[in-house]
Amino acid sequence: MGGVLCSDMGGTNNQTTIADLKQDFEALRKENLKQGVLFCDPTFPAGPKSLGFNELGPSSIKAFGVEWKRPKDLCSSPQFIIDGATRTDICQGELGDCWLMAAIASLTLDKDILARVIHPEQNFTDNYAGIFHFQLWQYGKWVDVVIDDLLPTRKGQLLFVHSVEKNEFWSPLLEKAYAKVNGSYEALSGGLATEAFVDFTGGISKCYTLSKAPPNLFSIMKKALSRGSLLSSSISPSTANEKEAKTKEHLVTTHAYSITGAEEVHVGESQVELVRLRNPWGHMEWNGAWSDDSKEWDQVLPEEKAKLDHSADDGEFWMAFSDFVQRYSVVEICNLTPDVSSSDEVGQWNLFQFEGSWKVGSTAGGCSNHPATFSLNPQFLIKLEHVDRSDHDGGQNCSVLVGLMQKGGRRERELGHDYNFIGFVVYKRKGRTDVHLGPDDLRRLSPVARSSFVNTREVCERFQLPLGEYVIIPSTYEPNHVGSFLLRVFSEK
Repeated sequence: MGGVLCSDMGGTNNQTTIADLKQDFEALRKENLKQGVLFCDPTFPAGPKSLGFNELGPSSIKAFGVEWKRPKDLCSSPQFIIDGATRTDICQGELGDCWLMAAIASLTLDKDILARVIHPEQNFTDNYAGIFHFQLWQYGKWVDVVIDDLLPTRKGQLLFVHSVEKNEFWSPLLEKAYAKVNGSYEALSGGLATEAFVDFTGGISKCYTLSKAPPNLFSIMKKALSRGSLLSSSISPSTANEKEAKTKEHLVTTHAYSITGAEEVHVGESQVELVRLRNPWGHMEWNGAWSDDSKEWDQVLPEEKAKLDHSADDGEFWMAFSDFVQRYSVVEICNLTPDVSSSDEVGQWNLFQFEGSWKVGSTAGGCSNHPATFSLNPQFLIKLEHVDRSDHDGGQNCSVLVGLMQKGGRRERELGHDYNFIGFVVYKRKGRTDVHLGPDDLRRLSPVARSSFVNTREVCERFQLPLGEYVIIPSTYEPNHVGSFLLRVFSEK
């Protein structure tokens, strides 16, 4: 085997912070059809609490005049999907969830993944009872999320995401399901697209800072897209308090974009690397080189131009990869298999998932900067027994990808809480019969690998480690910060 996660050394298993409501879609629909009424979800009611708690709270200006209406109240012939679910079906509304919109747009690029999430056979005619359901990955398991189809509107228009086709409703219903698992619509304001990527796929993410990008990043992106990975990008603000701002080239800062394509075109004897991005607003496009109908397309072979060049005010555009790297700040890639970003071969991987928690007075020890309490943190033992197939130099190394994900951060925003700064440290374990590393052990040992500490939902790092046994210690940065987490370890087998 490539890796065996043997034990949780001192951690306390904790139930997922998102309540498993165990709502049976078919049973609920059958009951509502029998009674001749439309479903109203008591667990996510069409009212102020589901809308928000601060900027969208009951007495807020943004919540003024909001009415919850069903699609049948908004148009004469509502459809779940019209001519296939596509990235142009997503137009952001009055909610700051561009990161989620970018993720949904990317999701449409892979019809198989999309179908698992949205159940495309749903409709407003056959056995319609005002109830829909979606499948989302939540902290290690797939959950069927049931909703009613009452949507927030103002003056007869959807308040949040909507399709270009006014009678198409799969995207606002998916947004509602995502709001439900996170506690409210307002809880979706602000975030990273990779968070939704992971919830749509169960994959694991990697973030590239473009100022430190590897020289083969374009190849990494192109390969990732070809294998169904989901990609996004954004432009960091120039100041700490900067909100979304339009540049003279019609790009938007602090705003998530889907990356929907990576292609090479011939210009004379040379090739130009291009990337295609989409603004989830559904408009506002890059106006520089290789934008819609720009003069650069006149230099391209007609068949290549016909394949790629497209002129429409739909928020999607091409730009040269060299311009992209100069203007954007990060690329986020959610890989459906953890080896997409570094190997030409599709490896076979073991996945191990463990739950744990940090509790004051017992397991909330903080990071290694706090040696007196660091050993209190949960500890996990892994055993690497298989050499990485891509190691052609005769080494004895194994590829390991570790993801540490904290739970429930968005649901706790109403309480004034946010994500902790989290990270992990890896130690080599040598010749011990007991498994828990105490304070003296940790003072003596030096880590063989570590992650950075970030206040996002998940931190992921990839390592090449010699065969053997290792202890992974996940922690918050400061002691006595509480929370529960999921630790995922991928190792090649």
